Amino acid sequence: MILLTAGESHGKAVVALLDGVTAGVPLTAEQIDLDLERRQRGYGRGGRMKIERDRAQILSGVRGGLTMGSPVAVLIENRDHGSWTRIMSEGALPPDLDAETRPRPGHGDLAGMLKYATMDARDILERASARETAARVAAGAVARRLLDELGITVRSRVLQVGGARTPPGESPGESEFDCADRDPMGCSDPDASERMVAEVDRAAEEGCSLGGVFEVVATGVMPGLGSHSQADRRLDGRLFAALGSIPGVKGVEAGEGFALAGRDGTEAHDEIFFDGENGLHRKTNRAGGLEAGMTNGEPLVLRAAMKPIPTLARPLATVDLESLEPAGAFRERADVCAVPAASVVAEAVVCLVLADAAQEKFGGDTLSEMKHNLMGYLERIGRFWHPRQGIQG
Repeated sequence: MILLTAGESHGKAVVALLDGVTAGVPLTAEQIDLDLERRQRGYGRGGRMKIERDRAQILSGVRGGLTMGSPVAVLIENRDHGSWTRIMSEGALPPDLDAETRPRPGHGDLAGMLKYATMDARDILERASARETAARVAAGAVARRLLDELGITVRSRVLQVGGARTPPGESPGESEFDCADRDPMGCSDPDASERMVAEVDRAAEEGCSLGGVFEVVATGVMPGLGSHSQADRRLDGRLFAALGSIPGVKGVEAGEGFALAGRDGTEAHDEIFFDGENGLHRKTNRAGGLEAGMTNGEPLVLRAAMKPIPTLARPLATVDLESLEPAGAFRERADVCAVPAASVVAEAVVCLVLADAAQEKFGGDTLSEMKHNLMGYLERIGRFWHPRQGIQG
């Protein structure tokens, strides 16, 4: 599948165009709305989330509740656009409009202004904004529906906000992810969540912002997605790139990731066992379900670290590019903490990568053909590996 998105933060809408979607996948706008609504939740979000009520409008690619194999286009209106029509006009701009010439440290303002020869940071920030991720969440919801049919489930939870954290622990179950979905911080640990809320309150009072760490887990993933044969086909590289493309993400790991660098080899790898009930399996999952660029049949476990949002109530030092004099960075309305929202975006991009890899492995223009090929594959490897959960239909 190939995804393109369009739209600015305060423009009329954001749009997702997803080409290569398998035909016959059940899909409704209401199913997309579920993930859009989850992206808008989370303690520490700014005033924008009180204005927007993201709803998907499917423009193409779906008929009778099923994808048709043609490109799926989804539009999400920006309700806030009504207050920005003068600033975001596609026609002539008002002559009295002030340009944003004080780039924010930590944002794409300065690099973009230099790259695209503009003296107004708004030409950059409107597209660099995390508002674009609403389109990716919509596209990810389409990919999620395909994965549902193949028995693959993708969930997420928040592990850290500022200095408050909960240890990753062993593989979390569905109940923990359900708890995270109901939690204001997206955390499955109520005690840690309370500490996270306190951290957000402190940061808000101090005019600061917070980052954190979130975890994405995919269960039901069969072995063999991705490939070792070429660098661009390695699934870990594709997943890391997808997670690293989320605004604010500065670090990504699979399984125990960075911690493995300080261990001996005997404590770094997952030994292989076999019994009639479980087939081939591991008692640990330090690799996070990925070996040599391929899924190995264990749950896929990914984590990402998000830096604090660069727009601050107490602006950092910068330079006014018009005068080249010292200045305080300009301030745009922003969240104090968006880690819970980022975890939902992470689910979406992981869904897109996994759906693409599944299409590569099992082919088929239609869902029924894809399932037929999948069942043949599972039958072939059935002596060794047993599906971890059921396949729809």
